[in-house]
Amino acid sequence: MRISGITIPNKRVPFALTALYGIGPARALKILTAAKIDLSKKADDLTAEEENAIRKQLEGLKLEGDLKREVSGNIKRLKDIGAYRGSRHAKKLPARGQRTKTNSRTVRGNVRKTMGSGRRKESKT
Repeated sequence: MRISGITIPNKRVPFALTALYGIGPARALKILTAAKIDLSKKADDLTAEEENAIRKQLEGLKLEGDLKREVSGNIKRLKDIGAYRGSRHAKKLPARGQRTKTNSRTVRGNVRKTMGSGRRKESKT
């Protein structure tokens, strides 16, 4: 099954729908209850009518490319107006007040710049 250019994995439907950018577990459950689809079904077991019901529920939502474009536009706007959050995004640092002495590895890309990390052992000769 493909929805908006993304192949949905063969898992239970509430978890399979989270493969789409912009759909988390809570939104997936809301979509499936509105479409009246059994939550224990797998994605490959869905009938054509059930797939169309899911697509109909997803029609009004902003997903994938549109949502990514909107988020990047929001970040660009923050950078352009010179906001503090925009400067944090530009420097690839946490933007919501988290500490950076430790625990900011997620935003920075797991960079480890400590003394002991790349040091060679001294040979005794």
